[in-house]
Amino acid sequence: MGTKMNSLLFATDGSEFSAGAQRLAIALAKRCGARLTVMTIILSPQDLEGFGTHGLREQMGREAQALLATVVAAAETEGIPCLTQLVYGDQPHQEIINTALELAPDLIVLGRRGKRGLSRLMVGHATAHVAGLAPCPVLMVPRAAVMWRQRILLATDGSDQGQAATRVALDLARDCQLPVTLVSVTSRGHSAERKAEAQAALDQALAALKAVGIDSEALLAEGRPDQVVVETANDRQADLIVVGSHGRSGLSRLLLGSVSERIMGQAQCPVLIVPGSR
Repeated sequence: MGTKMNSLLFATDGSEFSAGAQRLAIALAKRCGARLTVMTIILSPQDLEGFGTHGLREQMGREAQALLATVVAAAETEGIPCLTQLVYGDQPHQEIINTALELAPDLIVLGRRGKRGLSRLMVGHATAHVAGLAPCPVLMVPRAAVMWRQRILLATDGSDQGQAATRVALDLARDCQLPVTLVSVTSRGHSAERKAEAQAALDQALAALKAVGIDSEALLAEGRPDQVVVETANDRQADLIVVGSHGRSGLSRLLLGSVSERIMGQAQCPVLIVPGSR
């Protein structure tokens, strides 16, 4: 990313939850000189098939075109040309992934869907699936989030995805001239060998950042990883969190790792989810 970010895909449903993502997608495109494409999906659930569907489908099409036009107008106000992609389907996450495979963007930008009560700590089903399956990094943006200006927090565990996240954070920090706080989290039950691996991952990432002149610090902490990461981001006033899509404990490559998903659900700032090499 950084100087290599040439193409962005912003997926929107037109709800209030997409507002922050729209703001960031346009700001990033402007900063990086990247090509911006906005997409939305017209859902076609099976139970709408049959009588009266044609008129409803036309109405949904008009609303979707109006939504895309609104985003294009907002981008053009900032001097950013914006392409549009209108997709029909009944699985939003799969349509976003298919579009990303077709357009090969360097980044997908999504809004985080808020929920009431305890479930607000979890991200929306579609968002989690996109972040877990996407062929490129995914930026998940809370509604009130703005472009990062203060500090990047990088969570790393030495896994393939953690190393990929380190490379992305390095590019971003260099591009935006921001300091980086590195965090690796172990639990009380981890072996001395596992703790040494966590420290080694930190040392390696810290050396890479310092080698290119990035102001950085490293913290080895003990606790529940998602809580430690979110609390450290708040304490250090980080306004972007970068994390790998799956950590060392991830059993399935088909879904987002539980730690990454909880971080996405709890963070007050944007979270950048980075897949490993595929």
